Amino acid sequence: MNDIQRLFTEDIRTIVALLGGALDQLAGKTVLITGGGGFLGRYLVATLVALNRERFERPCSIVVLDNYITGVANNPLFDFSAYPEVRVLEHDVRFPLPEKLSAAYIIHAAGLASPVYYRKFPVETIEVAVNGTKHLLEFARERGIEGMLYFSSSEIYGDPVPEFVPTPEHYWGRVSAVGPRACYDESKRLGETLCSIYHEYYRVPVSTVRPFNVYGPGMRADDYRVIPTFSVQGLRGEPLTVHDHGRQTRTFCYITDAVHGFLKVLVAGKRGEAYNVGHDREEITMRELAELMSGMLPERPEVRLVSYPDAYPAGEPQRRCPDLTKSRRDLGYSPAIDLRTGLARTLSYYRALLADTPQGARAD
Repeated sequence: MNDIQRLFTEDIRTIVALLGGALDQLAGKTVLITGGGGFLGRYLVATLVALNRERFERPCSIVVLDNYITGVANNPLFDFSAYPEVRVLEHDVRFPLPEKLSAAYIIHAAGLASPVYYRKFPVETIEVAVNGTKHLLEFARERGIEGMLYFSSSEIYGDPVPEFVPTPEHYWGRVSAVGPRACYDESKRLGETLCSIYHEYYRVPVSTVRPFNVYGPGMRADDYRVIPTFSVQGLRGEPLTVHDHGRQTRTFCYITDAVHGFLKVLVAGKRGEAYNVGHDREEITMRELAELMSGMLPERPEVRLVSYPDAYPAGEPQRRCPDLTKSRRDLGYSPAIDLRTGLARTLSYYRALLADTPQGARAD
């Protein structure tokens, strides 16, 4: 087992331990996961595979749908073909689902979450969140499924006013309908509206999760979000480039805490409602994050302030931090991994990845 696979395997074991018996109702059922070839999707699939071997008396079946616009079909991190309970279908959810497909649970994780990629593919971004979500909700309505999880985003809050940071689920958001980020923000908001209506009018058992800045091993080296970017720059001995003045703040949620929270929303979240999943402590500016990561690298790379590149959409929220009161109360969810620990594991991943692919070739 190489270093990349070791980190991934350790993470999956951590998630399984955090879940305990929370997902036992999935035993013997079929779970459909859209976007299963992406960063989050691959962790979700691997977690269910591990539960089949360590927890479930009857294994669940997993159907993965992905068109691989940003995912990777054959990823050595976790090879789907090695597991007979995993069926992979290359499919774009913007179009009707394949006939004869069946499932008891749906996890709709397909989407383009990186600002660079949703700026590059704005129409596809909208159609996945709107058309794709409607296709899945219709499927759920017709089949009488037992549970569905829709992946929204913390971006639906836009740039919150200061009195709503940390941001609770009842905050309506402060989002431009025509801004450079609108293709992602507004389509995710409309996806939530569709879920709410299908629950209210058709009793589809759907819940929504709003992830806050999830990171960890498995993110593409060319994802262009801040932690992969700083990691790859620093490990190559390049300056860590911080946009603008670097005063933007975020809290970051390590992948094990995030996947634990996502799956708790699937099985225990109130239907028709949304839940924040993220980390509500260690809010940090982007300049401070760069300085922290520089100090964790032996080369101590320079931190350099730069203008926003043309490929990066303007209108970046200035603060992002979740209020987790509802998730703690309803789900018993609380993140455990501190930022330095998560960053150390993530840097280990990119160090191993760059050793294998020096040019930072595409990898999830």
